[in-house]
Amino acid sequence: MTDSDWGDWLPRAVADADPDTVALWYLGCNGFAIKGREGTVLWIDPYVGTGDPPRTVRMIPVPFDPEDIEVADAVLATHEHTDHVHGPSQAPILADTDADLVAPDDSLAVAREEERWTDEYAVDEAAFTEVTEGDELRIGEFTVHVVETHDPDATHPVGYVIEHDAGTVFHAGDSKPSPSFTGLADRFDIDLGILAFGSEGTVPDKETGEPVRTKWYSDENEVARAANDLGLDRLVPTHWDMWKGLTADPTALHDHVRSYASPNRLEIVEIGDRIDL
Repeated sequence: MTDSDWGDWLPRAVADADPDTVALWYLGCNGFAIKGREGTVLWIDPYVGTGDPPRTVRMIPVPFDPEDIEVADAVLATHEHTDHVHGPSQAPILADTDADLVAPDDSLAVAREEERWTDEYAVDEAAFTEVTEGDELRIGEFTVHVVETHDPDATHPVGYVIEHDAGTVFHAGDSKPSPSFTGLADRFDIDLGILAFGSEGTVPDKETGEPVRTKWYSDENEVARAANDLGLDRLVPTHWDMWKGLTADPTALHDHVRSYASPNRLEIVEIGDRIDL
């Protein structure tokens, strides 16, 4: 069982909210809870693990216990890394609600084969929904488009364009700038885009423990280029808060994005913050 630093206030805030449009809560790392005005709730890449110290060390609070989540229609995973597919963070949500895990094949392989959610957490096999680029799903009041991204550190990453009558959200996972982004800008009018951002730093090697120069996320120039290619109205940078040695200052993006036509606004959120379309 996860020990939340904040008690159950964040899951209660999501459950009790009655947004006029669509509300999003930043869960830290690259996680979001998204709730529409009709009550549909999506959880994207929720992660409450502490990493794998001393290689990856969590730098932010654990904001909720998954067993406190009472409302969920789907959990969406962007790729197979542990901070995006994680049994202790996500399987209890599926077990306690009617939510499905929506994810590409390699992410589902982690849940099914490596972590054995059906055995360890009483998750029904029917709760696994495999998706790939080009798929379209209707989840409550949301239409979810599965789209191509570019994350060379993952084996099968995807992004999600989430359409609602009130606006459109794009969650790119840990993607760096992708050749697909200009096409997404032509196809969708994206009101709010979520892009992973971080510094280059030193992380112990998984096998030897020796320090290795590491760059997992887009830097300032890459985020600015991706936001412009996507034609974003609002840019929300994420992941900058998470890992020791790879944290970054998102306010630095102001000087990088202002020379581009997009985004129109840089919106910086901290773990636990709510924003609305």
